[in-house]
Amino acid sequence: MAVSRNLLLFSASLLFFIVSPSFQASFRPKALVLPVSKDASTNQYVTQIKQRTPLVPIKLTLDLGAESLWVDCEQNYVSSTYKPARCNSAQCNLARSKSCGSCFDAPKPGCNNNTCSLFPANTVKNLATIGEIAQDVVAVQSTDGKSSGKVVSASKFLFICGSAILFDGLPSGVTGMAGLGRSKISMPSQFSAAFSFPRKFAICLGSSNGVLFFGDGPYSFLALNIDISKSLIYTPLILNPVSTAPASFSGDPSSDYFIGVTGISINEKPVALNKTLLSINKEGHGGTKISTVAPYTVLQTSIYRAVVRAFTKELPKAFRVRAVAPFGACFNSTGIGFSRVGPGVPLIDLNLPNKVVWRIFGFNSMVRVKADVLCLGFVDGGLEPTTSIVIGGHQLEDNLVQFDLAASRVGFSSSLLFRQTTCANFNFTSAA
Repeated sequence: MAVSRNLLLFSASLLFFIVSPSFQASFRPKALVLPVSKDASTNQYVTQIKQRTPLVPIKLTLDLGAESLWVDCEQNYVSSTYKPARCNSAQCNLARSKSCGSCFDAPKPGCNNNTCSLFPANTVKNLATIGEIAQDVVAVQSTDGKSSGKVVSASKFLFICGSAILFDGLPSGVTGMAGLGRSKISMPSQFSAAFSFPRKFAICLGSSNGVLFFGDGPYSFLALNIDISKSLIYTPLILNPVSTAPASFSGDPSSDYFIGVTGISINEKPVALNKTLLSINKEGHGGTKISTVAPYTVLQTSIYRAVVRAFTKELPKAFRVRAVAPFGACFNSTGIGFSRVGPGVPLIDLNLPNKVVWRIFGFNSMVRVKADVLCLGFVDGGLEPTTSIVIGGHQLEDNLVQFDLAASRVGFSSSLLFRQTTCANFNFTSAA
């Protein structure tokens, strides 16, 4: 939804400058790495960076589709290297900001005159405000793909100033969100520009711990002496020309990652669906996106009902029991066997172009809600959601998913459980 503000708009025809955060390190890293943990109370995926001068640890919720990093600037933001982005500057152009304004309080981080703005958003609660664009130092660990290494810093890393009003629904201690989306000021784009490594990043979420890589592979895990990046299956990214953020400027494209799901199969049997819902229409509605904010895959109502019917039909020996919110289909687990990749339930395939299949096994399709109750981990998104299919966090766990921004494609590994490892098995060492 586009949001207008009573702020001076600057011309979109200004000369565009390429701006990248500079780095300060004794060597140029080939990739960067961040630890990821799952917050049990919210099912959100959380990471931590260091920012400012002197450096301060900042706890962030991962937001795969957000256009940028935002952090709280209202409470205790102290830094000698904070610098707001001035109106009509190269930084404002890079951020595609169309607003320029002033602040009527005393100058401080998040409140300066003649600065441009964007919309920091809490996508968990679909909330957004307007916030000053600024730059500051950000520090993270480097990696060789097998273990973490020296800490390196980017000295002019762009972000948006948020406020405490956006904390609603975020885990305790979180003071911002790590935006990994399709934009020139997302964290992956800025890190690749700062350190001159490929415009790629990969997420590997876990039910407890996981890992986030910036840059190309190798992506290797303990107990598995192979590079997962060499065995990925790829599908093209699709650009939604209409923003799907809680707030945006008119004409902005979506920074979410959409893929071209053409159908869904249960035990390799096609599910009858309204195929028009699988395409993105001129209003930007429909299609399929990948999300780290949605804890479970969300399906438009007619798709959800069709999938539940087909799934239940393929599971005749399991006794259907009363549903446990937010799920609509739950089963007595005593009649369900188990394997390395989870409960022995029907396979769910997301069918993609060129006969590519994203296969979801029991570990990723089912959620244990009681000792003897398993629920299908998909939820009803309503009759008219903005996006018809949102692939959520539970379906991504223990799958490595790489986003290749330069080639506009997504690579996925299928379940790492088949390879007797998990996303929790990356070798993090002490910061050097």
